[in-house]
Amino acid sequence: MCGRQLFDTHSRHYEYLVMPFGLTNAPATFQGLMNSIFQRFLRKFLLVFLDDILVYSKNITEHIQHLKEVLQTLRIHSLFAKRSKCYFVVSEVEYLGHIINAHGVSANSNKVAAMVSWPLPRTLKQLRGFFGLS
Repeated sequence: MCGRQLFDTHSRHYEYLVMPFGLTNAPATFQGLMNSIFQRFLRKFLLVFLDDILVYSKNITEHIQHLKEVLQTLRIHSLFAKRSKCYFVVSEVEYLGHIINAHGVSANSNKVAAMVSWPLPRTLKQLRGFFGLS
């Protein structure tokens, strides 16, 4: 499996430069790709959820080596990280609504405050909205 999404039509050949989330099963396919290319790193020093990649290490030397391996893997599969969305060598990070640091994982206080202040759902639609938030 390669990192490129390709398809042909009767008139020309197309290649997506970004993930086509409007397509059926595109997120699941992309997650499968990420799991496949990063399989040897997963849960050793890497977590991936779609395009959120979390690299964690015990020290700075190890972290730099881990980053090199992850970025090389992306390059090999023609995948790219947008620099403006990347954070390198930080001691605390928000990941999927949680705060992760050397002390462990905790809930993001902003998310908790939003849940606590959410009005009491009175309809099924409002209840679904709350579940979407939480």
